[in-house]
Amino acid sequence: MKPKFYDTAIKQEKAVLVGIITPHQTEEQEREYLQELEFLVDTAGGATVKTFTQKMQRPERATFVGTGKLEEIKAYVAAEEIDTVVFDDELSPSQLRNIENELQVKILDRNNLILDIFASRAQTAQAKAQVELAQLQYLLPRLTRLWTHLERQKGGIGMRGPGESQIETDRRLILNKISLLKEKLKHIDRQNETQRKNRVELVRVALVGYTNVGKSTIMNMISKSDVFAENKLFATLDTTVRKVVIENLPFLLSDTVGFIRKLPHDLVECFKSTLDEVREADVLIHVVDISHPNFEDQIHTVTETLKDLGAIDKKIITVFNKIDAYHPKSINPEEPEPETATTLEEFEQSWMGRNNSPAIFISALKKENLDDFRKLLYDQVKAIHTERYPYDQLLY
Repeated sequence: MKPKFYDTAIKQEKAVLVGIITPHQTEEQEREYLQELEFLVDTAGGATVKTFTQKMQRPERATFVGTGKLEEIKAYVAAEEIDTVVFDDELSPSQLRNIENELQVKILDRNNLILDIFASRAQTAQAKAQVELAQLQYLLPRLTRLWTHLERQKGGIGMRGPGESQIETDRRLILNKISLLKEKLKHIDRQNETQRKNRVELVRVALVGYTNVGKSTIMNMISKSDVFAENKLFATLDTTVRKVVIENLPFLLSDTVGFIRKLPHDLVECFKSTLDEVREADVLIHVVDISHPNFEDQIHTVTETLKDLGAIDKKIITVFNKIDAYHPKSINPEEPEPETATTLEEFEQSWMGRNNSPAIFISALKKENLDDFRKLLYDQVKAIHTERYPYDQLLY
């Protein structure tokens, strides 16, 4: 008798994306947001098969999109056997419940998707606790939709049936778990603070930037370490700190979690302790993916996040990465792209070089202009070290 073999491969979920175009954003912006959402779905292990958009003054209170558009999505989901529908904005508990009842498939919003990616990426005890805390805070107001199978057993006016009792029990358990996680994170924060105090004598440099711009690649290049780097969003969650020496001048270099538009508020709050490395750094290296078609918007997102963290007044070196993949935008779409690559001198004379001082243009992947980058970083660190330890300056 021949042994039976079973297909153990995990089926890739098919997803459709849904976004709305409001008067506050253009079609081009919404298209970019949905492209980023598609990248998030890909990072989470899914495959996007179609995108739906609708022009609206504001989201529909009950179903986010209009009833006609929801019927269109429902027909497509049923015909193509879609597993998941992902919305580009946060859904309220009532919207989530109404859409699930109508479509009868798994419904996620952008926040839920990002939380799921963070949960799969978290490695250390701190990151895992931070993500779990954010997930529980997200879940708490949405508990009612998890107990719809007990709706028929609910009581009359007060609806104090088994379903309601179970919801109250779960809410109490979640609140207790949230309290325990907050205490655990406080304890980890105290440990991290002690570690930072022990290394306070060295100048501290932190890599910041939008997600997937090459921070970890630059970290590996400068520190000659092996930090995980991948062409996925949020490849790095845990802050990594390495001691680096350039021309006998030692300093600490840290790689931090990447920023993104519409980052869930609960997640920002939970990860603020991780971003202490940013707040307490002496120099920030703001890495920009110059090859991204909307890198200006990404710069704005990072700048606003640094303002929220109270770190915008620090010394910032802007590193425009991936110059090997840069294609200048043409004012006239009908004009062909320039055949010759942009030179370093042209980059430096552009608005990017003039408006972001000091700025450097590199390709971490192709190892272009890295010596100038190290020299600029050395000069910035040496200036702070000399000011802090004037008696030590003859050594460098």
